[in-house]
Amino acid sequence: MRAVRLHAFGDADLLAYEEVEDPKPGPGQVRIAVRAAGVHLVDAVIRRGCGTWVPLPDLPTIPGSEVAGVVDAVGFGVDDAWLGERVVTQLGLASGGYAELAVREVGALHVIPDTLGFSAAVSMICTGSAALGVLDAAAPGPDDVILVTAAAGGVGAMLVQGASRAGAFVVGLSGCGEKQRVVVRSGAAVAVDYRQEGWQEEVMANLGGREATAVLDGVGGEVGRDALDLLAPGGRLVMFGSSSGELLPVSTADLFERSLTAMVAVGPHVAKRAGGLRALEARALAEAASHRLTPVVQTFPLAEAGRAHAAMESRHTIGKVVLVPNAG
Repeated sequence: MRAVRLHAFGDADLLAYEEVEDPKPGPGQVRIAVRAAGVHLVDAVIRRGCGTWVPLPDLPTIPGSEVAGVVDAVGFGVDDAWLGERVVTQLGLASGGYAELAVREVGALHVIPDTLGFSAAVSMICTGSAALGVLDAAAPGPDDVILVTAAAGGVGAMLVQGASRAGAFVVGLSGCGEKQRVVVRSGAAVAVDYRQEGWQEEVMANLGGREATAVLDGVGGEVGRDALDLLAPGGRLVMFGSSSGELLPVSTADLFERSLTAMVAVGPHVAKRAGGLRALEARALAEAASHRLTPVVQTFPLAEAGRAHAAMESRHTIGKVVLVPNAG
């Protein structure tokens, strides 16, 4: 099969598209002919060798932990009825997703609903689950004014959708051009380019005297802090990432002086609260199948995984980045 392998930690151009041996399913496993492989910011962190909070694999390695495709082989003890089934799964620490074939334990599979394509399904299994965790924590309602950072990203676009569907007035912070159009199509009342000087004043002008009641932040750093400064007394901050490379700087003084609530909506505790990871994944797929949440997807050929990583890290992508074998 063809796969993307990493032989040394470093820049995106080190991701090599090459021929490797086909994997074989072991007992209790199936093999998946991959039709879509999700790309996550964690993949880039691992590629760079930044293993301070995520374990680094032995090299060479095939990155990627999110795949959707068709079962083409089964291991010992697995019912042949799985053959030909459309499935999606997270591969866990084993990775191996940037490939034409991947193996996974049968108990970790989800059958893809008929109304979902492979790219949409792989977008929901992790990114969609994360969005649901954030929405559960934020609990948006019709009385809310909500600021969403990175609102044109994979998680951010779904947060805009979910919050606006709950009746909130949503301000989406993103880059300009097509990113702002995506934010508006996702349901935001206002789309603001946070890279422009004076964007906070633009947000306040569009609120017409109202104040933000919640900030959903996946950027961190200076942008996250500037968004936090717009939060009204008694507001809530929900953090789900730090794509800037820096955590949002917030202190107990911020919380006490303005009676703010701050929470982190990523990590094992989120899945536990939702009834377990598998239940959260199934719910995310159901949300997409019923069109309550629609992932925004940008695809790249599997052979161009390096270009996909570089574009994602330079913030030139929109929505969830997905690799498609044999595309292009």
